[in-house]
Amino acid sequence: MKTSTILFWAARIVAALLLLQTLFFKFTAAPESVEIFTKLGMEPWGRIGTGVMELIASILILVPFTVWLGALLAVGLMAGAVLSHLTVLGVEVQGDGGQLFAYAVIVLICGLFSFWQSRSQLPSFIKKFLPSFLQ
Repeated sequence: MKTSTILFWAARIVAALLLLQTLFFKFTAAPESVEIFTKLGMEPWGRIGTGVMELIASILILVPFTVWLGALLAVGLMAGAVLSHLTVLGVEVQGDGGQLFAYAVIVLICGLFSFWQSRSQLPSFIKKFLPSFLQ
């Protein structure tokens, strides 16, 4: 198996696992998740909605035909998470040493790589709106 194929699968699996790992906390209303989304003014609808979108992204990024869509969704979600950490929450949340922030950055990077690797799968009606380097 080629190195690029291994890296592509590794990035997708890492992104999906990290997204799935946080769902328990979001869907069970763990105090940490409630506090985070309360600070963002999005509790409970933001917590639950984000969890649903992360679940969808984690499934889509693992399905070969929909990698690009799952990766794009993961990138959008994690861009929002990183921005929230940098502007409202802080890098460290409840003494976690920046672990949630690091997870968001890792998923963001894996999502960007996965999108780049799957860009040839983009439907033509979407490609025409993208710059040439993404086609």
